[in-house]
Amino acid sequence: MLAVELVRRGAQRFADRTAVVVGDREFSFAEVDERASRLANVLLAAGAGRGTRVGLLVDNGEWSIPLDFACLKAGVTRVPLNARLAVAEQTRMLAETGVTLLVYSKSLAERAAELAEALDGLRVAGLGDRQRAQDLDLVTELDRVPAADPRVPVAPDDVVLALHTSGTTGTLKAAQHTQASYAAITGNILANLLSPGPGSAMLHAASLIHASGTFVLPYWIRGGRAVVLPGFDPGSYLDSVTRHHVTDVNLVPTMLGLLLAGSTVDAAVTLDTIVYGASPMPKPLIQEAMVRFGPKFVQYYGQTEAPLCQTVLGKTDHLRSELLGSCGHPAVDAELLLTDPDGNPVPRGEIGEIRVRAPFTMSGYLDAPELTAETLVDGWIRTRDLARADERGYLHLVDRASDMIVTGGYNVYPREVEDALAAHPAVAESAVVGAPDPTWVEAVTAFVALRPGATVSEEDLRTHVRGLLAGYKVPKRVRVVDAIPKSAVGKILRRALRDPLWEDR
Repeated sequence: MLAVELVRRGAQRFADRTAVVVGDREFSFAEVDERASRLANVLLAAGAGRGTRVGLLVDNGEWSIPLDFACLKAGVTRVPLNARLAVAEQTRMLAETGVTLLVYSKSLAERAAELAEALDGLRVAGLGDRQRAQDLDLVTELDRVPAADPRVPVAPDDVVLALHTSGTTGTLKAAQHTQASYAAITGNILANLLSPGPGSAMLHAASLIHASGTFVLPYWIRGGRAVVLPGFDPGSYLDSVTRHHVTDVNLVPTMLGLLLAGSTVDAAVTLDTIVYGASPMPKPLIQEAMVRFGPKFVQYYGQTEAPLCQTVLGKTDHLRSELLGSCGHPAVDAELLLTDPDGNPVPRGEIGEIRVRAPFTMSGYLDAPELTAETLVDGWIRTRDLARADERGYLHLVDRASDMIVTGGYNVYPREVEDALAAHPAVAESAVVGAPDPTWVEAVTAFVALRPGATVSEEDLRTHVRGLLAGYKVPKRVRVVDAIPKSAVGKILRRALRDPLWEDR
């Protein structure tokens, strides 16, 4: 199956129904499809065709979904950029993926101009905006191209998405998904999480380049609506649920916690399903949410290399208290194994690394054959997450093989923060861990040893890191210590710093 064919099927079947709602504007399936076809023709006219990579610096808005569909129709590999990343990070992502055309939203025009200055030969194209005479405005070009679908010939193994992830190494790399695997992600969601229909509506407040975006096609192919918000604000979020008759939402734990802290949470009692994932859910939080919302929760566990759900904890599972710490049972379209480091299955009840084999897994990392070979072994994705399975096959995550921190649904890897701290002249060495936090679940916390005679304030170090990395990677707290604990072979013992922070949790 080709992902682009799912776009065409939905448009043909539900042409006159409302497909996308943004603010006060509603767009039918036919209107979104025509916008996508015209955008595809504009991209083709600009030289971006099958096999080329186009960078997307796009926020949630009326062009988000048509642009994604346009890339599918043009055979383009889209390379989304997280708008929260630093210029240096985005520059590296564009350079390493060979992007020569960057499409940007009007609100991100300034950042797009910075990237154009940083990268020789990078062309930029706005969505209703033009910063320089030589730039394109894709919106103004729409009336100059045919409205018909360009019908670019594509194959199941054509790469349609190169999505950056830090994986377990802490280094940004692009996981590649194909026409076939992206279509399989749609099937995975429909088979395991939700079964939308023409009366269904999913509310999107998180960025559509992340997990939220994977829900667009499942609703599209079933005639449901995508209600798109520019961002997450608890009050306006709940107002949108009522105003647009939203039936389903997808949240990360931080968003759920903020909703529960508000006084208008009862406005969302009409919801049918609340999907959550991206980071561990504290048990007290989900227990309170069950009391406030009722048994409407579905949890998924997955990763960029194999989205969206490898395991699922359904609504009835949430009624069993002992399962609230589980990430669920294997998805119906996924094979899971728990293995030792050599790839041998471990006995039931013992801890092993999760490996997954499924049609929705990535084809590999872009231009990283060695890392691909380490991660994709005999058709299995090594997740490097550690878990045990109970007697009924439910998986319980016990640790990460890496020291990844999940803060507010975003992945932060200690190494990249430690490297940023090491660039400060006062820092001799550092160790970064996750500390418990009622809002962010985990807060990035740094322990720093200074050079002899050096002095520096916590805020100075935070400001220094903020200039190099995205804001959510900046340590919430910095503690100056005499020395960083190490093993006998000189390896930093992050657990020795992290465990005391979690003793009472």
